[in-house]
Amino acid sequence: MAVAAGAGGAVRDRLVALPGVYRPQADSRLLEAAVAREDLGPGRSVLDIGTGTGVVALRAAETGAAVTAVDASWAAVLAAWLNARRRRLPVKVRHGDFAVHAGRGPRYDFVLANPPYVPSPDPELPARGERRAWDAGGDGRAVIDPICAAAPSLLRPGGVLLMVHSAMCDSERTLAMLARGGISARVEVRRRIGWGPVLRGRRAWLTEKGFAAPGEDREELVVIRGRYA
Repeated sequence: MAVAAGAGGAVRDRLVALPGVYRPQADSRLLEAAVAREDLGPGRSVLDIGTGTGVVALRAAETGAAVTAVDASWAAVLAAWLNARRRRLPVKVRHGDFAVHAGRGPRYDFVLANPPYVPSPDPELPARGERRAWDAGGDGRAVIDPICAAAPSLLRPGGVLLMVHSAMCDSERTLAMLARGGISARVEVRRRIGWGPVLRGRRAWLTEKGFAAPGEDREELVVIRGRYA
């Protein structure tokens, strides 16, 4: 069992992060900050998609909101459950594809998502291992697009979607897809960060495919905020 310690914020302090579970990084912090600006609290319901360690779900639960966290990885489910238990926060942690919630279960006031979004030379999504936390098909949208499609059936009228991903994955396409589903969306936050080891290891391929300019070593992260009419 590995332990991830993050700077700033009690939620990220000494989170349990099992092997293969995505540890909170810059994108997690951006989504946390976006959540902190929203009107969460008792009486609000939240679905956290791809919860990982549960860091964003825990942040939402601290407000008193009713939070359900879902992840396709059993290791992530266990990590999020442990982290919620350690903080005595009543987060419901579920295993499986978020799509099973679409149109079949309750609707939510807030849907939060930090999906895998790194373009990969392998068009198939990994079934296991640490790559599952970031690899997202040839265009990086293998999970983003299903979230956009499912969001209208996950949100209550007036509900809010907050999703973080790389601008490398075409944020304008995200906005257009959400608009077609009746969700008025915009880019709420933009933040440029240095490339990590995954992107650096794919530099030649990313440049060849037009995801990055020659010599580029920084990516732009965006937080998309959408409101369902």
